[in-house]
Amino acid sequence: MPGLIDTNVHINEPGERTDWEGFASATKAAAAGGFTTIINRPTNATPPTVNVQTLKTKAATARGKIYVDVGFWGGLVPGNTHQLVPQLAAGVVGLQCTLCPSAQPVGDEFAAINETQLAEALHQLSKEQATDALIAFHAELPAMESQQQPDEASSKCYGSFLRSRPASMELSAVQLICRAAAAQPQHRYHIMNLSCAEALPVLEACRQEAGVQLSAETCPHYLALGAEQVPDCGTEFKTWPPIRERANQAALWSALRRPESTLQLIASDHSSATPGARCLTYGRARGNFMNAWPGISSLQLSLPVVWTRARQTEQPLSLAEVHRLMCWQPAQLCGLSSFKGRIAEGYDADFCIWNPDEEFTVCSDQLYASHKSPTPYAGQRLSGVVHATVVRGLHVYQQYEGFGQPLGKVLLRKSSSKLVKFVRL
Repeated sequence: MPGLIDTNVHINEPGERTDWEGFASATKAAAAGGFTTIINRPTNATPPTVNVQTLKTKAATARGKIYVDVGFWGGLVPGNTHQLVPQLAAGVVGLQCTLCPSAQPVGDEFAAINETQLAEALHQLSKEQATDALIAFHAELPAMESQQQPDEASSKCYGSFLRSRPASMELSAVQLICRAAAAQPQHRYHIMNLSCAEALPVLEACRQEAGVQLSAETCPHYLALGAEQVPDCGTEFKTWPPIRERANQAALWSALRRPESTLQLIASDHSSATPGARCLTYGRARGNFMNAWPGISSLQLSLPVVWTRARQTEQPLSLAEVHRLMCWQPAQLCGLSSFKGRIAEGYDADFCIWNPDEEFTVCSDQLYASHKSPTPYAGQRLSGVVHATVVRGLHVYQQYEGFGQPLGKVLLRKSSSKLVKFVRL
């Protein structure tokens, strides 16, 4: 099938946290998972991508290390309003922001914006005639009600963590985004890593009633993992927004099956970190959900996780639907659909060669991300084995034989009022 495209990948290079996940390890994991293109989030690297110079630094760092093609999100943070259009002109696929402070130390480096700052940024984009801008959101707002900090014992219980980030945080953020989209409908709006099924009717109503360009994605872990199965001290399951109860999943699957739905794609939100940052080392700090870094390392496993869980639902996804959700609509979102996402003349020869019926048991030794242990999928029996990955006709991964040369390209979007295209560097 066409090579998979992941629009939501955290890579910590360049900077002091490169040992969490670098370009080489992340793109090896991507290739082994059948992905031929990934889009890197602006956070986690130091400095984050919030202006043209930091974009150039990140792109230069990636060249010569990547096994698949890599594009970039630019950043929208307080105080960089006049850097938004230059970032778009320099080649980012869109601008990403967060509405709730990130975990430290990233929270200090990539600050959250509020509704007023979002309105100012949208006004600046309109003023500079950047009417095709894509704005992406980590959609959680700080909880309105005061949250009591759990004691040390309770902090190791997943239920305490889940209560600290209720679905209302996502719902409030979605409502804010819908207000902004209705006020400035000329832009495109995208919600990343949506977990809360309660937000889906709000998104649908906004898109239909206000006529806005609004889309959302969810992640494999929200579709395949349930809060009920998270053990005490199991901080490998921690992510923001959190994995919710299994009852939340049916509405997500239902929305994904409808091509006209606002929930248009699946992306990994891949975020690897050291065992120490994840509170997975032995000692008193082990298993503290409140202190652990939020993020699941799952890029390599996205396809088999989605495929396996989908086959267990009442209405399994077809291969055509997997293509739509993990290839074609990601390509459309990021402006790649003129040369990626299809097997057709004139398109990049990007292929994922896999056996949907072959099974394997997830073992840390099979994974290529920087930090292999533990994964929330450890020991699970999954269907769907990737045998080979081809990027632009180049053989980059072969099961049992490993990897070819790092021949991936940096994808930079070049735009004018009449033409939008990508160049590969």
